[in-house]
Amino acid sequence: MHITLRQLEVFTEVLKGGSTTQASQALSLSQSAVSAALSDLEGQLGVQLFDRVGKRLVVNEHGRLLYPRAVALLEQGNEIEKMFREDNGAIRVYASSTIGNYILPAVIARYRSDFPGLPIELSVGNSMDVINAVADFRVDIGLIEGPCHMAEVVTVPWLEDELVVFAAPDSPVLQQEVTLETLAAAPWILRERGSGTREIVDYLLLSHLPEFRLEMELGNSEAIKHAVRHGLGISCLSRRVIADQLAYGVLVEVPLPLPRLVRSLYYIHHRQKHLSRALMRFLQYCEK
Repeated sequence: MHITLRQLEVFTEVLKGGSTTQASQALSLSQSAVSAALSDLEGQLGVQLFDRVGKRLVVNEHGRLLYPRAVALLEQGNEIEKMFREDNGAIRVYASSTIGNYILPAVIARYRSDFPGLPIELSVGNSMDVINAVADFRVDIGLIEGPCHMAEVVTVPWLEDELVVFAAPDSPVLQQEVTLETLAAAPWILRERGSGTREIVDYLLLSHLPEFRLEMELGNSEAIKHAVRHGLGISCLSRRVIADQLAYGVLVEVPLPLPRLVRSLYYIHHRQKHLSRALMRFLQYCEK
């Protein structure tokens, strides 16, 4: 059986108008097209939906049974058309941890304020998780903290982000002049490999410290902040991540004998991914 919404639409208009002539005018179709659609529908159902009384079509018991179901299906079809006409589908976003925990909440709050009914599915992981999800089409858009080297993924620079080295206020590294040697000798607490922050820290900072002391690797920025605060070592994270702790003095920025540690944040999508109006609209909110 292959009943179409057009056939159901013809049926409901014939029922309301009592003739194929009025239905053809309401639907802007030829009378022959309306008659053919109605005949096809009755043929597929194997019943007559109307009694023919002269030139009038009077709905019978079969037509009365079909009518409420036909109206419900047509309403659902209209809802589907409206949904995609307005691009109201759920946006699937995967962000690396710094972005997902410290940047996106404000972005999503602004977006939901203007579009309260539009769903967003947000996942948070490390940058490699995000890249793999984008490459596998499991998400629509990814937001990462380091460059992506996959040929099938498009990488677009998004925001600038500053990394800072920090320590507890009474850390031994702050009791002397900070040099590359004293930094190398300090115990470091770093993000795990595969994290965008770790990749950039390795490139911008640790490459200047050929022999540094790695105390531990943690997969969570909050855990790193607490470990540093309790004197277990020093670390390097986005200024956005430790802004509150620096303001309250529970963590202290370590001055570096190096240029500012600045990186780009990126949004990524698969090269074959269609960027819908909804996705482009969300990215515009990311730029605000």
